[in-house]
Amino acid sequence: MTSPVLDFKFTAPPADSLAHSSSGNHMAIVRDRTPKPPRNPHLRGLQCLRCDALYPITLTHDGCPACKRAGFHVALRASYLPDAPDAMPMPYGPGFTLGEGHTPLQDMPALAQRFGVARLGLKDESCNPTGSHKDRMTAVGVAQALDFDAHTLVLASSGNAAVSAAHYAWAAGLGCEVATYEGMPATYARQLDALGARRYVFADNAGRWAFVRERSQYPGYFALTNYRLPALGSAPLAIEGYKPIALECLNDGGLPDHIVIPTARGDLAWGIYAGFRDLLAAGRIARLPRLWLVEPFARLSRVLAGGALNGSYPGHTAQFSTAGATVTYLQWQAATATGGGAVVVGDDEARAARQVLAGAGVSAELCAAAGLAALQQLRDSSAIAADANVVLMLTANASSDPSWPDRPV
Repeated sequence: MTSPVLDFKFTAPPADSLAHSSSGNHMAIVRDRTPKPPRNPHLRGLQCLRCDALYPITLTHDGCPACKRAGFHVALRASYLPDAPDAMPMPYGPGFTLGEGHTPLQDMPALAQRFGVARLGLKDESCNPTGSHKDRMTAVGVAQALDFDAHTLVLASSGNAAVSAAHYAWAAGLGCEVATYEGMPATYARQLDALGARRYVFADNAGRWAFVRERSQYPGYFALTNYRLPALGSAPLAIEGYKPIALECLNDGGLPDHIVIPTARGDLAWGIYAGFRDLLAAGRIARLPRLWLVEPFARLSRVLAGGALNGSYPGHTAQFSTAGATVTYLQWQAATATGGGAVVVGDDEARAARQVLAGAGVSAELCAAAGLAALQQLRDSSAIAADANVVLMLTANASSDPSWPDRPV
């Protein structure tokens, strides 16, 4: 059902976005504004993922107009001058950070033996400052907000992205507005309130995205996450924050043959793909790893089987961080360009896999645990061979997962 608020003109932004009441009974702490980070001089603009048309960088991210006129809804990516000296160029130089990145790649020999692969590594993104991979994207998003003199981050999230944005915005002296679902877990809501983030509650995705889209039209607001339907993905420069995962995996465990990644709209998967693509272009690697995108019900799987990329594929799941009915060109490209694909893992399979991980001393949010069940499927189908070097992305641990503790499987 379409949200009843789609055509509603939302309340005007507060006059002072950095000093507002987040829950009606206390004021946000106002922080000193962080200096602008240095922009990479080789960053030349944004480029279409499909047709390579070049556009200027802005605070809005509405995809490629040329492709849209042709009936395709395609996101843009950061584009750098061909003589950029870095093997993996990034939009901004060292500047604002809370210490994200450089997360451990844990070698799991017992699990490798159990699942019949030569090597199994667990890339533990729960070691980021707020406990998830989202911090990598948020850090670059904050850098762009500071660069373009934005005063407020706005996003649609009821989980890890909301917590990350609230922390980073507070630390950078920015405001933060979050469009959430009605059932946002209390542990997330308490953090947002404590950090002065404003919460706006909606019944569905359409309502949340309409709110973010509305806010993005005001000067000084920067939409960190997707706000378009058909979905495009998050802010293009911010997604670049995931590229270093590729270099970290290479340095810490050698070039993987396969990477298994939980997916909602594909920001993380595309960022990892882009990182390895840069390394390939720079001659640092001889091939791309195959990326396998794990979803709680069939979405990308249906697209890869011939379904419409811009279709709606609803389903119900306890895998809170990867729910949603949309597919993006980002995740389609990450899967197809690497020779990978999509793997559907239901909640019961994910819970059983989480028990296996817990037995190995690993805490995982449910969608991350689903990656282990996906590995079993890929081994059973021989998509992953016995001599493979495999990396599983642990996007977050179970500490804030609303589905934890699991019911018995």
